[in-house]
Amino acid sequence: MKEFDVTPDPKADNLTEALGGIDHTGASVTLPVVVEKPLTLFLNGQEIVTMMTIADYPDYLALGYLLNQNMLTLEDEIIGVDYDDDLGVVVVRTKRKTDFEEKLKKKTQTSGCAQGTVFGDVMEKFEDIKLDENAILKTSWIYALSRKINQQPSLYLEAGAIHGCVLCEGDIPLVYMEDVGRHNAIDKIAGYMWRHDISPLGKIFYTTGRLTSEMVIKTVQMQIPIVISRSGFTAWGVDLARQAGLTLIGRARGKRFVCLAGEGRLDYDADPDAIPEEAKKHQRKAAL
Repeated sequence: MKEFDVTPDPKADNLTEALGGIDHTGASVTLPVVVEKPLTLFLNGQEIVTMMTIADYPDYLALGYLLNQNMLTLEDEIIGVDYDDDLGVVVVRTKRKTDFEEKLKKKTQTSGCAQGTVFGDVMEKFEDIKLDENAILKTSWIYALSRKINQQPSLYLEAGAIHGCVLCEGDIPLVYMEDVGRHNAIDKIAGYMWRHDISPLGKIFYTTGRLTSEMVIKTVQMQIPIVISRSGFTAWGVDLARQAGLTLIGRARGKRFVCLAGEGRLDYDADPDAIPEEAKKHQRKAAL
């Protein structure tokens, strides 16, 4: 794959809407505002969940969500993925018969934006996953990825109020997905990886959002051993990362970052004093 093989399209007509208002001086302003819409996911005729999303990649979102909820396996044969924009519905059909009535009775609303939801037995698979112990993270990669991703045109820079997740390898950003909830963005990448048979070996996740328990669980489920965030941590997210052996890098801005789990993978090959501070426009967007 090449650098930024998949990227956001901040100019797409259906992803933002120009809305008028007034600023702090009373002057008229017009801003691009992210459009969110409900998307109801069905698996083989069974309604699973309704998500708030920008719906730019409904097929990848649906597949990634089902994978990360253990409702699909990598061995499942997908017969079809059908999306109806007018109805706000995506239907995934598999050769295997599925029935998750009992699983759907137990669900938890997560700390993610846009009402993220996980279901009962999501931790069962988590506890059995072994992440690559030989994976490394060079500090020069952290700085290079932050610079490249910050400079890439995106809804995040255009309008704010959105999260991005990027699948990377070394210092190369490969697949950049965005959504109103960071859990949706990571699910899109999970679906993309499955559809395109991309191995998690040697991969790194980069996200603009907080490193919560849900983000850690999804990253581990996808067997990616390293995650980098521009934002901070939750205590349970750190605890789960330490249990799983996941390398957890947060507050990665400019020359600074903090590692709270998986420190053994770090290779300090770059001089922080040689790294410039982050541009103020990126610092402002990080707070949105």
